[in-house]
Amino acid sequence: MQYEHIPRESLGFFPTPLVELTKLSKKLNGPRIFMKRDDNTGLALGGNKTRKLEFILADALAQGADTIITAGAAQSNHCRQTAAASASLGLECHLVLGGMEPDHFDGNLLLDKIFGCSIHWAGKNRKGEDIPQLVEQLKNEGKKPYVVPYGGSNELGALAFVEALRELESQRLSINASFTHIIFASSSGGTHAGLMLGKKILKAPYQIVGVNIDKGETDKIPFNQYIVSLANSTAKLIGENYQFSNADLILNSDYVGEGYGVIGALENEAISLTAQTEGILLDPVYTGRAMGGVIEMIRSGKLNKTDSVLFWHTGGAPALFAYSDGLDVTQKGM
Repeated sequence: MQYEHIPRESLGFFPTPLVELTKLSKKLNGPRIFMKRDDNTGLALGGNKTRKLEFILADALAQGADTIITAGAAQSNHCRQTAAASASLGLECHLVLGGMEPDHFDGNLLLDKIFGCSIHWAGKNRKGEDIPQLVEQLKNEGKKPYVVPYGGSNELGALAFVEALRELESQRLSINASFTHIIFASSSGGTHAGLMLGKKILKAPYQIVGVNIDKGETDKIPFNQYIVSLANSTAKLIGENYQFSNADLILNSDYVGEGYGVIGALENEAISLTAQTEGILLDPVYTGRAMGGVIEMIRSGKLNKTDSVLFWHTGGAPALFAYSDGLDVTQKGM
């Protein structure tokens, strides 16, 4: 792999822990379940976006940027970590968030304000549709803006998860464990593309399984095609001669429910069960849905006792405070 020349800033604490969830596995009468704790990356209460931002913001600095722009939902974990990373690097930060300005700021949104970023409300446009106008405005003000893509999902963001899989493989070998599946929340595509490419480079035998979080599309391209295209362009970036197709992609859309950010019984049970068996917090939008998918796959027999599952915790617990109305806090672990 040829990416040592690509600049990288140190923003998080790595490697993140690899732990086994023995009590959750026993409760489900299922396979061994391991967890990669990217909720412990250290930047602004953690999350997987820290990995991506180490490469992306290094590129921003290399290009002489003084202002960072990115977009997301009002409770975006990516935006919270971008705001924190920008503050730590002395960069001005602008967030273009979906929805309307609320009367009360909580969860990730409260942290965005604490980190001192400027927030621009974009109504239905939570994926950066309004960013071009803001770029021109800031340029006219004499700024040097740099746009971080939605979810940090470009080639540099995906590259971070090629490196992350190398990190995981080192940990796996050190404890003599084996995995049949790596399962995670798949939403903006960068994590998924990077893990696909990392698996190919490392010749890893396990399946890379993304649990789809969002019904929407990315840049008007079907999400599956976007992930495959990003895996291919990331391979090209680092000089790897791989060509991915839809046949290489596993994207499970069985658990999307009512759509992005809508909490149902699946997410509620996963959050409660994981908290009450392992003392680990999942978030209501991403990891709650992805772990809910894992639980349902175990119960339906798609995952069985001979399997060994690695669940990649991508962070997001601060959003729990903003989604309290949709959480069933009376629920006991099944």
